[in-house]
Amino acid sequence: MAEVTPDRIEKKILLRAPRARVWRAISDSREFGAWFGMTFEGPFVAGAPIKATIGATTVDDEIAASQKPYEGIRVDFSVDRIEPERLISFRWHPYAIDPAVDYSREPSTLIVFELRDAEGGTLLTVTESGFDGIPLERRATAFKMNEGGWEAQMTLVEKYLARAA
Repeated sequence: MAEVTPDRIEKKILLRAPRARVWRAISDSREFGAWFGMTFEGPFVAGAPIKATIGATTVDDEIAASQKPYEGIRVDFSVDRIEPERLISFRWHPYAIDPAVDYSREPSTLIVFELRDAEGGTLLTVTESGFDGIPLERRATAFKMNEGGWEAQMTLVEKYLARAA
């Protein structure tokens, strides 16, 4: 029997920074790109598409080296919702790294960054859902790569905020 790929990834991290500072790190496209490892072509606007180019994170040399093979790949995002200092969400095509493939006909996944006050800082929860809509031939790989990717991104946002404090 084939292994079933889960539909969602969820990661949580307690960030030792005020909510307003964490909000800026996830909602300002320049700051987001610095720690995430992308360059965005403008600001995040609810309901609007935005293009990005994969680069390298500025906060961790080892993770930056792992991003190197993907450098220059264009990624299409759609900003879903923005609720200041509480939530920002995006849609994208997970692990859409082959420039020869048109991913636009595939369903996208939804990524939600949610902030909550917590003892000692701000709790950031990142959830990516919708993997059950990804074509079967890509689903397990996309899930596996993004599961590891979100784990790395939790480290990156934490390092970014510690450096920028």
